[in-house]
Amino acid sequence: METCVIRRLTADGLYPVDYRADSLAEAALYEPREGVYTITNTFDTYSVLKFDAHLDRLEDSAARQGIPLKLDRARLRKALRQMIAEAPFGGQADPPGDVRFRVTVPAASPDALILSIEPFHPLRADFIAHGIRCVTIPGSARVNPAAKTTEWMHDRKQIEANLPPGIYTGLLLSEKGEILEGLSSNFYAVMEGELRTAVEGVLPGISQQIVFEVAPLVLPINPTPVTVSDLPRIAEAFITSSSRGVVPVVEIDGIGIGDGLPGVKTMAIRYEYIRWMQAHLEPL
Repeated sequence: METCVIRRLTADGLYPVDYRADSLAEAALYEPREGVYTITNTFDTYSVLKFDAHLDRLEDSAARQGIPLKLDRARLRKALRQMIAEAPFGGQADPPGDVRFRVTVPAASPDALILSIEPFHPLRADFIAHGIRCVTIPGSARVNPAAKTTEWMHDRKQIEANLPPGIYTGLLLSEKGEILEGLSSNFYAVMEGELRTAVEGVLPGISQQIVFEVAPLVLPINPTPVTVSDLPRIAEAFITSSSRGVVPVVEIDGIGIGDGLPGVKTMAIRYEYIRWMQAHLEPL
């Protein structure tokens, strides 16, 4: 049974590609280095969260890379619904269940999108209950961070492959030692009663938009990054991404964050994030 379905969407419709893959990660190996993409997941099979924001950022990323792109959003949504309906995931299940999907725009053929879907598996419960461990990566700030490029999708694979055992993700640093973002996430720290996060030199996250809406219910936001020298003074930390939501961080570079457990304010923001998400789901 297929575990990843990949199609090319052109003005004439959906067509198979000339390769197979067992996951989005494997499918990415076949995608060009020159291009842009977005990735997210469905809820209740055919619902999505802030999908137009994803497409806005996709068009913005394309413009930043000099790729001419104007999405036919209705046609794209219809194609994704068709792929989900026809996906062989879940055996006899009808509907087939939630999927994680990527929309890729190759620079060489921006009118032929690559659509890839796989079954969506929620984040492991123990990562929420006990938190994750991270390491910082000096000299890793991206050249064009505001664009979600396939080049970075390929480059980060090597970084991920070299992460130490037990480390969930790496955190990118500026030349000044500022903690900017994760390899595929935004990063936040609670310090001195404020929520600190970088807004310059990072990819503007879709999940970050939600955090900016709900976090003020818990504590004020200070849109400046913390630095590696701040690590002993950080009370709490977390990362966010569209497919994972709010994920607590309990250790960075071997330094325990707070008491080494998911922080109270982090979990309060996670609660508000989930409430906001449930209230704003929309049909694909």
